[in-house]
Amino acid sequence: MVEYKAGWYGRTVIAVDRFYPSSKTGSVCGVVVAELPLHVREWECACGAVHDRDVSAAKNVLAVGLAVSACGEGVRPPRC
Repeated sequence: MVEYKAGWYGRTVIAVDRFYPSSKTGSVCGVVVAELPLHVREWECACGAVHDRDVSAAKNVLAVGLAVSACGEGVRPPRC
């Protein structure tokens, strides 16, 4: 539904792989935390930055989408 509505307005939908670790990746330095239980909503990265899990995930998804937009489809696995 999102894709055809985006077409109405001349927009492009870029799907990010559902298994991309967006909430476990530091949005400042890109370090991926090995384990991060769901009950942990805020965490400190190895670089010292403190991340809100949801805000950091949103920043990471935006960065991946922008990278695909700028560099092409080879940046992420193909959508099934």
